[in-house]
Amino acid sequence: MPAATATPSVTPATSATPATSASPTAPVTSIKPPPAAERVYTHVKQAVLERRYEGGTLLTEGELAEAVGVSRTPVREALLKLEVEGLLRLYPKKGALVLPVSAQEIADVVETRLLVETHAVRKAVPAPAGLIGRLEELLARQRTQAAAGELAEAAVTDRCFHAEIVRSGGNEILSRLYDQLRDRQLRMGVAVMHSHPDRIAKTLAEHEEILDALRRGDAEAAVAVVTRHVGWFQNLARGEVR
Repeated sequence: MPAATATPSVTPATSATPATSASPTAPVTSIKPPPAAERVYTHVKQAVLERRYEGGTLLTEGELAEAVGVSRTPVREALLKLEVEGLLRLYPKKGALVLPVSAQEIADVVETRLLVETHAVRKAVPAPAGLIGRLEELLARQRTQAAAGELAEAAVTDRCFHAEIVRSGGNEILSRLYDQLRDRQLRMGVAVMHSHPDRIAKTLAEHEEILDALRRGDAEAAVAVVTRHVGWFQNLARGEVR
């Protein structure tokens, strides 16, 4: 009886799918840097809001191009955008002047904030637990920033505290209106903290008062504190913030 033909065996090492450790590394997707004009815009705007470029400072295209590492063409594009936003005024062949915060601008911002925020804080009562929790977190963060001398960061958190109350009302149109004040609020907030360093402690205390009134469900007390807190900026409308 003839011997059975053996079926050729396949060596696992040659037929198996390569082990994970031997598989080629997945290609890394490179992240493209933002366009040059956007980088200049972000650099200048942040510096203006944080008062690293103070009101009255004349910025030249050459200096900005060197600072950001770009050519002058994207610098011009960024400066034009910032002029439209009211932060700069362009002077041909000279540069861009950082506009100081004017008394009229302060008065206009305060008036708008009072209209929006007194309505929003009254509407926030009774305050849901989620809103109270977020405000507590923001207040704790602002205290930490103030203690560390991080004035620009504290100004951002200050603005977030008030914006959280406005957003809690669920009125998207009102929230968008309030968001349009963002840059002016931040710039004024940093200016105040530099020129009135004692004000930060008062701000924290008044934020705690607003939060306490919301916890108690006392709408009128909350409105009264917001009116006093925001209205204080009217003191700055007597002249430009330096």
